[in-house]
Amino acid sequence: MTKLSVNINKVATIRNARGANNPNVLQVALDCELFGAQGITVHPRPDERHIRYQDVRDIKPLIKTELNIEGNPIDKYIELVLETKPTQVTLVPDADDQLTSNHGWDTKANKSFLCDVIGRFKEAGIRTSIFVDPDTEMVHHAKECGTDRIELYTEPYASMYPKNREEAIAPFVDAAIAARELRLGLNAGHDLSLENLHYFHQMIPWTDEVSIGHALVCDALYMGLKETIKQYLKCLE
Repeated sequence: MTKLSVNINKVATIRNARGANNPNVLQVALDCELFGAQGITVHPRPDERHIRYQDVRDIKPLIKTELNIEGNPIDKYIELVLETKPTQVTLVPDADDQLTSNHGWDTKANKSFLCDVIGRFKEAGIRTSIFVDPDTEMVHHAKECGTDRIELYTEPYASMYPKNREEAIAPFVDAAIAARELRLGLNAGHDLSLENLHYFHQMIPWTDEVSIGHALVCDALYMGLKETIKQYLKCLE
């Protein structure tokens, strides 16, 4: 079964806008689990404009499912991951001032660096995943980095989906097949939504996990968090 991990960054963005603790990020994480999510994703950035490093420390002991910490493996991030020991760490090549993730790793050019970082996390017993574009060459080099999984960057799929969903999904199917043949676990995330998630899952049903935040939080404004999570889980049946 494909798991749903809810990215709660946007909830933290709303909280930070007023400087207090409303909405309560920790309570939202617990509620997401209560409503059926099988994991929580956080993506702390150096400027802490949404999820703060302390949020991660506070959330970890409360989570009963899985905690996935995404981010660029700078020293501060590596220290946080090794301190909190989440279920999974997802390595994302973000610049410090990047608005949102917009590309995967060049796993060939960065192989030595990724091998070193992944080795440190695996020694600590943390499952690793590398954020990659739907490129079979990058998938093969990711395998050589020693990662447990890859996460496919799905924004190109989401953008093309309304125009031609068959064309949109094609490179992702190829990359997913390559990952399966290499015995790599498979995650996916970025701009997946109630519009496009079911078809993605239908075409790549062996996906281990999807991480969804922005669209899910937007839907929750209208449907409520409980009903929204129910609808996303239905897409993964």
